Amino acid sequence: MTIRIHPIKAFNDNYIWTLINENNKQAIVIDPGQAEPVMSYLEENKLELTSIWTTHHHHDHIGGVAELQESYPMTHLVAHTEHNVDEDQTIKDGSTVSAWGCAAQVWDVSGHTASHVAYILDIDGQKHCFCGDTLFSAGCGRVFTGTIEQLHNSFKRLNGLPAETLLYPAHEYTASNLRFGLSIEPTNDAMQQTLVQAEEKTTQGIPTLPVSLEHERAVNVFLRTQEPSVIAGVKSKATIDDDKSLAVFAALRELKNSF
Repeated sequence: MTIRIHPIKAFNDNYIWTLINENNKQAIVIDPGQAEPVMSYLEENKLELTSIWTTHHHHDHIGGVAELQESYPMTHLVAHTEHNVDEDQTIKDGSTVSAWGCAAQVWDVSGHTASHVAYILDIDGQKHCFCGDTLFSAGCGRVFTGTIEQLHNSFKRLNGLPAETLLYPAHEYTASNLRFGLSIEPTNDAMQQTLVQAEEKTTQGIPTLPVSLEHERAVNVFLRTQEPSVIAGVKSKATIDDDKSLAVFAALRELKNSF
């Protein structure tokens, strides 16, 4: 069996990650904020939608769910009870979801919202993490209905995945996040190089995603809160009570809010 992962673009900068079983031409979509681009892609590629997974309740992630359910009535909807959709399978931290026999673990990665989840899909020993708006390449989500403590804990949890894990955030924010990161760590060579590559890709309409966790550890300041260069960068712009990871993380999020 071959599973291919494809980003369907929606709105200005959303990605609706799509799992495609090349053997039976079935598809699973994650966070369909819009139905139309999904339906167009499925029709063009002669695919049958069999399941929808959601990471959180924001409209740009669930806005297309009801229309897709109407158009594909056999679709199996997987969601948390607080995702504001009519799910067939209610999931929570520790749940398991199947993609044609491949297991996806459901993780609580709250912070951006109080009921945000990620799906950690294992395909032939390679982990693929669909993290919604919790972690972006070189950045993190804003705190809405969750807390900064939850978001910090979610980052620690995601950082415990194997280094080769591929991360699939739901937005193309990479270049702007790197610009912020360089305002904190201006001499970070990996960030500088990645920004050049990200700007080139974005100009050409090519996704900068997915990215490996190993890559993120080098370019994402929110994963680098104990690096002396990050602590110094934060202290040059904000007053923090201590150098502990949470204090640095919270200060970074506040700085990013007004960047």
